[in-house]
Amino acid sequence: MSLRIAIVGAGVTGATIARMLADRDVAVDVFEERDHVAGNCHTVWDDRAACFQHVYGPHIFHTDSDRVLAWVERFTNLLPYKHSVKAQALGAVYGLPINLHTLNQFFGQTFSPDEARRHLSGLTDKGVDPEESFRTRALSLLGPDIYQAFFESYTRKQWGIEPDQIPASILKRLPIRFNYDDNYFFHAIQGLPEGGYTTMVQNALDHELIHLHLGQSVRFDALRASYDHVFWSGPIEAVFDADEGYLPYRTLDFDTRHVDGDAQGCAVMNYPAADVDFTRCTQHNYFRSSRDTSEISVSLVSYEYSRTWEPGDIQYYPVSLLGENALLKRYQARAAAIDGLHLCGRLGKFAYMDMDVAILDAMTLMDDLFQGALQDAGVRG
Repeated sequence: MSLRIAIVGAGVTGATIARMLADRDVAVDVFEERDHVAGNCHTVWDDRAACFQHVYGPHIFHTDSDRVLAWVERFTNLLPYKHSVKAQALGAVYGLPINLHTLNQFFGQTFSPDEARRHLSGLTDKGVDPEESFRTRALSLLGPDIYQAFFESYTRKQWGIEPDQIPASILKRLPIRFNYDDNYFFHAIQGLPEGGYTTMVQNALDHELIHLHLGQSVRFDALRASYDHVFWSGPIEAVFDADEGYLPYRTLDFDTRHVDGDAQGCAVMNYPAADVDFTRCTQHNYFRSSRDTSEISVSLVSYEYSRTWEPGDIQYYPVSLLGENALLKRYQARAAAIDGLHLCGRLGKFAYMDMDVAILDAMTLMDDLFQGALQDAGVRG
């Protein structure tokens, strides 16, 4: 009897798993409740602005993994792109991430790298534990002035909780540099798919053994009765119909509009101030190869508002709080006891993952299964 496999979610995680199985001659059913693939990195072409719209917010591919890069380049031509962010704060525009130019502009100085380090060291709070929370880590690295200007209110708007309730690890994702490098990411490899992310994912799913079911919401109990293995990239609590309650998430609302001319001169402008409702504005025209320097006559911009997730909304960000999440632990223990259930992706694992991490995590999961349960069922490793 042939192996019956279902994958819930047609984002980068689900597409990676589906293609790895299809490449080994295993047929799979992929269920996606939306009417498109690619999940939250879905892109659509906008004729008026002549650019791809990142429908659910900006997504930049970046990685240091040669394996992930090779996988992505099977399905798209990756165009060169360097992501840098600006921020409007205290009546001025600054470059992010925090770098030597930001520091010199903020303090009205011409610091060398060593001078900037010494200056910040004299401002930082030595009496706090940098690993205690987002707030204490920021104060220990940057001091109170930069923390308040760029991070305090922005963090409240983004996460809806106080910065001293957020793990310090969130800040570790943001580089702090003592040179003039304004690259937002640490990774050496960075780019954008030539035809947009949706085309990239469609190419990964384009296989005769992959059967895609769009616009179809499914319940785990129904799948469990019909499939030997279920790869679940949806919210972990949805496996159990959230019978013990929902985990905390943030959702986003977007106000997207066309603007004549070049609206802001960069891809992303952050708004850290508490008196501005939105967190950032994305100008989609700038998500393109640096070789494309054509004049922008019409801008496509999206103002982004973060709020607490409610049933019916899209879960964008799992909210990690200090201390143990007892509800999450219970769901994880229940899921681990179900044979053939494989939790994956940002929502299935309730973890903040960039695209490259999600792809590599899916690959690692499949590597293990190809040497274990799936190999035992006759799937070649």
